[in-house]
Formats: sequence, C-alpha cells, structure tokens
Amino acid sequence: MSTYATAKKIKYPYIVRRKGVRKGAPVIEGTGIQVMDIAVRYHLLEHTPDEILTAYPDLTLSQVYDALSYYYDHKEEVDKEWKNSLEKVDEMRKGHKSILEKKLGKVKDLYR
Repeated sequence: MSTYATAKKIKYPYIVRRKGVRKGAPVIEGTGIQVMDIAVRYHLLEHTPDEILTAYPDLTLSQVYDALSYYYDHKEEVDKEWKNSLEKVDEMRKGHKSILEKKLGKVKDLYR
C-alpha cells in the first residue's frame, strides 16, 4: 500500500544532503546543523521549537519545522544514523581514557 507521502515527491526547502558536508547527512542548508541535531533536541531533550531556536539563534522557525518534517518522513533512516553515531562514540571512548581517568583511575574505584 502506497501512502500519499511516498507517492508524491516531497520537497524540503531548507534541507540538503551534500557529500562534503557532515558525511552526506541531511543538514539545514547553509549550516552544519543536522536534522538529527534538531530531532534529538525535540524528542530526547523535549525542547520546544522556540527552545531549539534559543540553542540555534541563526535558524528560523521555518527551518526548525522543515527539519522536523524531514525527520518524521525519514525517521527510520535518521534513527539508524543516530544509533550508528552512538556506537561510534562508544567505540572511541573504549580506546581513549579521559585525562581525569588517567590521573585518578576509574570513577567507580574512587569510592572503594
């Protein structure tokens, strides 16, 4: 079954994907702000669009809503990219201790 959204090519006037920008991830045009950044603030941090504008004062409300619209229409893909980025961060953390950890040891060891 085909939905209207998939049958019609939807345009996102503020969202672009370019190979050299954020590894091809969807970003708000003219910025390095990823759609994922907006979606994380909206869903995980529970920021309102106005609060997102406070964090990114160079954006417009139209750009924020366009990013959210893109996210909802490509949710599975963006969520997969988010999961992959979290896994990469975990791998990097395993290979690199923080300066504080190098000096003091693991935090859990401090309370013994």
